[in-house]
Amino acid sequence: MLEPGRPPKTDKATILSDVVRMMEQLRTEAQKLKQSTEDLQEKIKELKAEKNELRDEKQRLKADKEKLEQQVKAMSAPSGFLPHPSSMSAAFAAQSQVASNKLVPFIDYPGVAMWQFMPPAAVDTSQDHVLRPPVA
Repeated sequence: MLEPGRPPKTDKATILSDVVRMMEQLRTEAQKLKQSTEDLQEKIKELKAEKNELRDEKQRLKADKEKLEQQVKAMSAPSGFLPHPSSMSAAFAAQSQVASNKLVPFIDYPGVAMWQFMPPAAVDTSQDHVLRPPVA
C-alpha cells in the first residue's frame, strides 16, 4: 500500500504487519529526534553559560581599561601633578565668599605639600638633633 511500484496488498495480516513495521520505524526516528533535541538544548545551556562568563569578563576588562586610562591621564597631567588652577580656585572661592561678604585672597593650590618635591636627603630628619640642636 505504501510502496509505490508494487501492486497494492489486500491481505489484512500483511497490511497490519507493514503498519506495525512503519510505526516502529517512526517511533525510532522520533526517539532519535527527541534525543537530538535534548542534546541541542544542553549545548545551548552550555553556550549561554559561556556567553555570560565572557560578558562578565568583558565588563571586568572594560573597568580595568578605564581605570588604567585614568591612571595614565593622571600620570601625564601637563601641570606637573597639580590640578588645573581654575577648577580648584572656583571651589575654594565659593567657600570663602559664603563665609563672609568680603573677598578673601586664597592660594591657587591649597593643601599641596612641598616636601614631596624635595630631595630625600633634605627631608631626612634622623640627624636633626645633631645638625640643629635645640636652642635653650
